[in-house]
Amino acid sequence: MNILVLGSGGREHTFAWKIAQSQHCKNLFVAPGNSGTKAIAINLDISVTDFKAIKEAVINNNIDLVVVGPEDPLVHGIHDFFLEEQALKNVAVIGPQKAAAELEGSKEFAKEFMMRHNIPTAAYKSFTKDNVEEGYKFLETLKPPYVLKADGLAAGKGVLILNDIDEAKKELKNMLIDAKFGNASAKVVIEEFLEGIELSCFVLTDGKGYKILPTAKDYKRIGEGDTGLNTGGMGAVSPVPFATDEFLSKIENQIVKPTVEGLKKDNLPYVGFIFIGLIKVGEDPKVIEYNVRMGDPETEVVLPRLKTDLVEIFKAMANGTLSDVAIDIDERAATTIMLVSGGYPEAYEKGKEITGIEKIEESIVFHAGAIDVDGKVVTSGGRVMAVTSYGKNYQEAIKKSYQNIEKLHFHKMYYRKDIGFDL
Repeated sequence: MNILVLGSGGREHTFAWKIAQSQHCKNLFVAPGNSGTKAIAINLDISVTDFKAIKEAVINNNIDLVVVGPEDPLVHGIHDFFLEEQALKNVAVIGPQKAAAELEGSKEFAKEFMMRHNIPTAAYKSFTKDNVEEGYKFLETLKPPYVLKADGLAAGKGVLILNDIDEAKKELKNMLIDAKFGNASAKVVIEEFLEGIELSCFVLTDGKGYKILPTAKDYKRIGEGDTGLNTGGMGAVSPVPFATDEFLSKIENQIVKPTVEGLKKDNLPYVGFIFIGLIKVGEDPKVIEYNVRMGDPETEVVLPRLKTDLVEIFKAMANGTLSDVAIDIDERAATTIMLVSGGYPEAYEKGKEITGIEKIEESIVFHAGAIDVDGKVVTSGGRVMAVTSYGKNYQEAIKKSYQNIEKLHFHKMYYRKDIGFDL
């Protein structure tokens, strides 16, 4: 098969790395890709939301399968676009149709879906600029900390957790009246705060059956000890040590099954990944959020643990035969540490040369915000590279990643030295 992966981050490099190992992969393309994908695939200089250019690339390169990495094209309806175009309708797309992608595209939609299907989650209410005063009153009924979520897509930065009621009211005004996150915060969901430890669950579905991939835990804050600003993710660990068989069974029965059944009942066509952001409250799982694609950097620890041919899984998903596929998982733990540009997640410089990649041993370097310029690999984003390692347990894997990171250099390189600290 000729396969196209859409996206340019560490997640997409991991997809490309895994797909390139498949006996079913003939030619592999990534759009727009990065320096890591360039070494194993053909990069196409196309934006993930330029559907017209994607159509041309699919036709010109006889693409049979498209794997959608990020959320933007899904929320904008790329799967529907393929189904509506005569020349594309036989091309398999891994990613839900637009109506189902609202699970990530709108926090309110996701909350209503959970309430409708009795999926455990935090109590909430949503507000717009027309009833901002009611929002202030609702905040007064809650105990701190206060959770404010922009309803729409805000590149992982639209969630605020605040301890002070006056600050929470001020931020609610910033989001609704002053459009702090643009259109994304035209509506804001206010939730009760759930106390517990977070983890991520990844589900594959063809719209009928489902398969559960290994759990992972990522670290969102820039600072050690989970302090400072939220980022796209600074590292991840898989499996999650505290996710016992009993707890995993609760996740499947109370959350995964009702989610897949709910999609069917609501007639939301779904062929793709469901990322379920969970929190363990006492001994019970609750849903914080849904994403309609794989997480990043969790992909960098989940896919390396998958022994089954990924393209075989994708073919089964496209054909509606996912239930017939056996998913084989590597028993070893995997961890990844993210290297970021100095200043991230605020302003940072780009174009800094990265050295030492060729010295890495016993770890895999997944490129994220990095591109090839005149034969040199240089930084092009905030999150630059993810260094993934295997180990008997997560401690051994983390140690290996940190040893290899010492061989990598770029100007103002930063990474957290405490990934896994809370386990």
